[in-house]
Amino acid sequence: MDLTVSEATRARLIDLAGRGGAMAGYEFGPLDRPIDIVFIHANGFNARAYAPILAPLGDSLRVLAVDQRGHGGSTLPTETEGRTSWYDLRDDLLALLSALDLRQVILAGHSMGGAASVLAQAQAPERVRSLVLADPVVIPPTSEAEVVSNSPLVQGALRRRAVFPSREAVIAAYSGRGAFASWSLAMLEGYVADGFRDRPDGQVELSCAPAWEASNFTSHGHDTLGAFEAAQVPIRILRAEEGSTCRDHPRLAALQAAGRIRMETVPGTTHFLPMERPDLVQAALREAVEA
Repeated sequence: MDLTVSEATRARLIDLAGRGGAMAGYEFGPLDRPIDIVFIHANGFNARAYAPILAPLGDSLRVLAVDQRGHGGSTLPTETEGRTSWYDLRDDLLALLSALDLRQVILAGHSMGGAASVLAQAQAPERVRSLVLADPVVIPPTSEAEVVSNSPLVQGALRRRAVFPSREAVIAAYSGRGAFASWSLAMLEGYVADGFRDRPDGQVELSCAPAWEASNFTSHGHDTLGAFEAAQVPIRILRAEEGSTCRDHPRLAALQAAGRIRMETVPGTTHFLPMERPDLVQAALREAVEA
């Protein structure tokens, strides 16, 4: 299994002042132009899983895909005690935009990454040109008392096997199964490459610890709907037809009716829409840059 990064893909490690660590990621495209797009992954995944989708955009655009805290190669701290929201993810993204002095950039994200993008643009509209979101997590804010810690998502994360003999063993275990059933081999290999880290005993273990993945499923005290309403930039949402995390809500419907967001349900897709329709995601990103 070839896990090398191509010459056209540049690994990045960006220190975030005041955040306690650095954000890792990959960059695609020409260095002689500003960064066009910053892409943020879903809970439990990493930037490299999306490389087969984003790398082709590097033929003319400059794209930066980053690992959120607790994922991939990022070194930002992951304290779950007392955590109630994704505002830490929002603030990491704001620190990234500041560290690189990005302006008029397109923020794009999948699932949790889409929600972090919405939350960030509400705080720094001067740095964001538009949003392209693939099945973002959009639910009303919940209090700690409302969080169901024994939900299937939380329990599934906590039961997830964390250690394997090798990355090849992970590929064999995941191929064609569960969430990965609709993924190409290149996407799965990218996910496994950075989704697991080497252990001293020669085995590999999840980069995103099960407890951190579970924390992301239970920490919903942030106000994503309010961030949508505060948006001052164009927003496009590609929504899954089956099992979408972009919930129907009157406040979101009102924004769509007012023309403040553009939302379309993509036939035949699940929550893993970017992996199932990379062509559509690529086209949406190119359109956003050209707008």
